[in-house]
Amino acid sequence: MKKAFLFVLLLGVIIPHAIPVSAQEIVPAKQTTVKAQVLEVLKQEVKQVPGTDVSDNYQTVKVKILEGDEKGKVVTVDNDFLSLKVGEVFYLMHTTGDMDYPDTYAVMEPYRLPAVYFFVGLFVLCVLIFGGIQGIRGLVSLAGSFLLILYVLLPGIIHGYSALALSIGVSSLIIILGSYVTHGFNRTTTSAVIGMIITIMFTGALAYVAVHSSRLSGFNSEETVYLNLDTRGAIDFVGLLLGGIMIGLLGVLYDVAIGQAISVEELHNVGPHLPRSVIYKRAIRMGREHIGALVNTLAIAYVGASLPLLLLFYSNNAGFAQTLNREIFSTEVIRIMIGSIGLVLAVPITTFISTTMLIRNKKKGDMETIEREEKALEHVGHHH
Repeated sequence: MKKAFLFVLLLGVIIPHAIPVSAQEIVPAKQTTVKAQVLEVLKQEVKQVPGTDVSDNYQTVKVKILEGDEKGKVVTVDNDFLSLKVGEVFYLMHTTGDMDYPDTYAVMEPYRLPAVYFFVGLFVLCVLIFGGIQGIRGLVSLAGSFLLILYVLLPGIIHGYSALALSIGVSSLIIILGSYVTHGFNRTTTSAVIGMIITIMFTGALAYVAVHSSRLSGFNSEETVYLNLDTRGAIDFVGLLLGGIMIGLLGVLYDVAIGQAISVEELHNVGPHLPRSVIYKRAIRMGREHIGALVNTLAIAYVGASLPLLLLFYSNNAGFAQTLNREIFSTEVIRIMIGSIGLVLAVPITTFISTTMLIRNKKKGDMETIEREEKALEHVGHHH
């Protein structure tokens, strides 16, 4: 036994030194993605995807690499991802491993950026032509919002700060920046800003209760799983979900709050004889029409974004309650409901603040004239 033990020990000492270093070390695969162009389609056929009843196109293409260390190199690639045409530019992934595994090339994505740049440019052009100075201010505000998200919100979350606190803070900064840049420094803008910030705080608290009471984990998509692995579990995904709800509400909330503040201002300008209570009532009436349209828009937008997922579960014949209970669906329902509640709350909150800040006369006004106007409005409302 002693001899056997010494023999094994000797092997353990000698063998590692006898094996070349290159064989001992495991060289991790290195992946680089570069642009390439199709020179020739060598082979194309329709095959059945293994393990399924689905047929797909399979190609063998000769391509030329357009950038990187291998620029100008021509390689042959087997492609079962997307149908390519001669002359088409796409992204090619080059994987290099150790000496036992040859380099591989795979088709990654079509080159979409020219189309993306075109439509971004078309959007900017439309805003400049039809929006004028106000459109330019809106673009500056949009750029500032993206900068806050890219350089404050995302790095803060990655470094472990509270996603909910960061989202509320960044949302407030976006509100302040966007409002004053677009609409200028005045009492109307300030009343809308205060209304939006208060609404964001209420909505954040409500979202916190909703997410925790429904026990949502935040892992409702494939990218959250990859992000968790990349960050080694350092991110609070429940907080990230709450932050996403807050950020997603901003655009529509901004529309509601600014609309209500301007409505109060215009009603006061047209009817300076009207007291605060009457202007509040009429502005709320206008806000209700706005709410009806925006809530519908918000819900349908989420449904449109999730249409493939809805079709997948619809085709599985699962029960409605069981499907709705899945986190991926419950998350979207909570997101829609919290966003819609935030929009509804924004109307009375912003209207109240605007009437308080913008209307200084506290007198009752000419009640006879006011009653006559109210009857006329009711008559119009019945016909509507």
